[in-house]
Amino acid sequence: MTGRGKPEGMGGEDLAATVARARAGDREAWGELYGQFAGPLFRFCRRVLPTRQDAEDASMDVFVKLKGKLGQYDPERPFSAWLYRVAANHCWDLLRRRKIRQDLETEEAETLPLKHPDPGQLDQMISEQTGSGVRQALAQISARARMALVLRYYAEMSYDEIADALGLRRAFVGVVLLRARHELREAMARTAGAAPAERLGAANAGGGK
Repeated sequence: MTGRGKPEGMGGEDLAATVARARAGDREAWGELYGQFAGPLFRFCRRVLPTRQDAEDASMDVFVKLKGKLGQYDPERPFSAWLYRVAANHCWDLLRRRKIRQDLETEEAETLPLKHPDPGQLDQMISEQTGSGVRQALAQISARARMALVLRYYAEMSYDEIADALGLRRAFVGVVLLRARHELREAMARTAGAAPAERLGAANAGGGK
């Protein structure tokens, strides 16, 4: 997931100038921002929310919010980080309103697994999965774990930004991410193990005709 949230296209001074024009009410500039960030924003929402329709609705809702909040944007901060923060808050509110179970993230440290997951091993497992396989694995883990992973590895948010988006104390962000990596690794192992079994079942069914 690392780095996939970085939108391609204008950046640096060009992006800053476009944002400034949009803040001043330039509709063409707003259209340029939409053209650059609509795809990455949808992919962000799709990784977090249960269905494609949810992600489509959320991404449109977020852009409506962004347009209304553009005057609050601090030009000293990266625009993409601000955009993902607004999106994260919106998606997290949706998940909470639907009463999806949230794990208690403030348990004592001794309840955590002793072995820290190897990030390289996790990266390899992700690279070996298809995009749908990663989504299936993400769908199997808790809502807060899924959100934390997407914020950290897709949107590339800092611990402070993740804490702000999820309403956590900064000290607990590392705990949340540690658990989330364990959950994702286990879910991906299950997903990878299920795929050959499904193919075998399909082959057997075909052979019986």
